[in-house]
Amino acid sequence: MSDHSHDHHNPADQFNNIKLAFILNLLFTIVEIIGGFLTNSVAILSDAVHDLGDSISLGLSWYLENYSKKNPDHKFSFGYSRFSLLSAFFNSLILLLGSIFVIMRAVPRLVNPEPINAVGVIIFAFFGITVNGIAAYRLSKGSSINEEVISYHFIEDVLGWLTILVVGVVYMFKEIPILDPILSILITVYILYNVFKNFKKILKIFLQAVPAELSIEEIEKRLIKKTQIVAIHHTHLWSLDGEKNLLSTHIVVKDEFSTDQIKKVKENIKAILKKQDIDHVTIEVDYQGQVCKDEECNFIDDY
Repeated sequence: MSDHSHDHHNPADQFNNIKLAFILNLLFTIVEIIGGFLTNSVAILSDAVHDLGDSISLGLSWYLENYSKKNPDHKFSFGYSRFSLLSAFFNSLILLLGSIFVIMRAVPRLVNPEPINAVGVIIFAFFGITVNGIAAYRLSKGSSINEEVISYHFIEDVLGWLTILVVGVVYMFKEIPILDPILSILITVYILYNVFKNFKKILKIFLQAVPAELSIEEIEKRLIKKTQIVAIHHTHLWSLDGEKNLLSTHIVVKDEFSTDQIKKVKENIKAILKKQDIDHVTIEVDYQGQVCKDEECNFIDDY
């Protein structure tokens, strides 16, 4: 005997947020690439490469976010929401490649620094803070891991442009051309740190790891304590896309339990799990007198 409960949400808001972020980022990237060459600033050019990667991944996210709204079918029985996570995966890869490119351009500038156009740098910094700030604010309102990954990048951009602004102002009073490549490398290292952190999080979801904020052991103890089940085993817990948590488990009830009692136990279990943001639950019911050959069942005879 098994039971399934499903929960679906409308991703229209996050789709619109990503659409706006894509348009803003693409337009600014084009201007930024031109500005990087005009000002001779490797820091601006490095951020332009970063933003170009963001634009590509945002365009992909825009498409996949819309695709992820499709309902479950015989090909993808859990639905298409993981396609949203797939775009975050590609985004991390693109940022990784872009960061390597930036470091390759910045390191030689440490040995042979080149002057920059301070006024141009300051102007672009103001534009950068404004554009990336708007995008970061909109995406910070979202809830998907796709929006989270992208919003981190825009927040990093705001911080990076603030630093570039400071360098431009300093350069107006004292020419220190080595500040530009140093800044570029620092920004890139910071970006790489967050890329690897997010990449690890995405891989764990793809590999169906137990969500970091949840514990199977604690969940099983709570269910045994707060419901009328005799034991619980074969519990599996994973996340579909970083938002939707799924759980399947086998519960053991007393042999004399009626159908109504089993229904009540299931309702109680789902209510408890709902409070822990587990919305999709599959419950298999076993009776205490049933013979189970699995090692996980050996402890049941002790009850």
